[in-house]
Amino acid sequence: MNPFETVQTAFRRLPATTQGAFLMVGACAGFSVMMLAVRQLSAELHPFVVAFWRNLMGLVFMLPWVLAVGPGVLRTGRFGMHALRSLMGLSAMLCLFTALSLMPLAEVTALTFTAPLFATVGAALILGERVRLRRWSATVIGFLGTLLILKPGAEMVQPSALVALTAAVFIAGAMLTIKSLSDSESPNAIVVIMGLLMTPASLVPAAFVWSWPAGGPMEGAWGWILLMGFSATIGQVCLTRAFKAADASAVIPFDFSRLVFIGGLGYWMFGEIPDVWTWLGGGIILAASVYIARREAQLARLAQADASRSNVTGGAA
Repeated sequence: MNPFETVQTAFRRLPATTQGAFLMVGACAGFSVMMLAVRQLSAELHPFVVAFWRNLMGLVFMLPWVLAVGPGVLRTGRFGMHALRSLMGLSAMLCLFTALSLMPLAEVTALTFTAPLFATVGAALILGERVRLRRWSATVIGFLGTLLILKPGAEMVQPSALVALTAAVFIAGAMLTIKSLSDSESPNAIVVIMGLLMTPASLVPAAFVWSWPAGGPMEGAWGWILLMGFSATIGQVCLTRAFKAADASAVIPFDFSRLVFIGGLGYWMFGEIPDVWTWLGGGIILAASVYIARREAQLARLAQADASRSNVTGGAA
């Protein structure tokens, strides 16, 4: 048994929640490196062009999986939902990459923690999901954490911060569509179909501001493009597997490691030091998101228990 198989076997023996935690931290590390690459590339390329290369490279790095399992795995009867998910994802990416080119990395990261809060609002207003007082209270508290990051009393809220929050809204929309797709589609298929749809779609806005990266292959901007695509793919795969391994309520707390990773990378590369309000606001937002996730899991278990009791009662009758 080679070292890789030894580590893989040991990992599979871990409890499901521990596996989910490790995978979530891996996802956060991957996405943090991706955001660092986006910031670096934004000094040379327009964010819309960067978004195109991120989609193209992400698709390239997923091709080995498609070739291994066969293209038949991509067959779907829910193309409309995939298209909506890709529209939400592309809109989120364009806003996020624009914000990353204008704001400190840690502030953008902290503001994107609001996505689960927007998802709760969307589930209630758009999907008609019943959201009770506790989850509404947690949502309000989370948005108060957002105000700490924005500091609206100190100075006018920067437009770039509103762009980051808009990205969070679209991320929330993507989360709701993924929640629907996950009932019938495999996580990897969702990622690949997203790439197939988003790559040509992202070329449209990129074409209006197009410029080619400087340098030769594996150097300059091209090296950052490859790193961006690879790290984003690692993050996406780890994220989907984290939610498959354990409940959202168990893995979401480890999303805070994203702020730790990006804070360190931002300081190392750009000398950015997150202020205390970014850490405090991000912590409040994440705590509210964790509570919402755990409350949803609790309600789901209660509903399942009620359904089981009803079945037993009905069978006895």
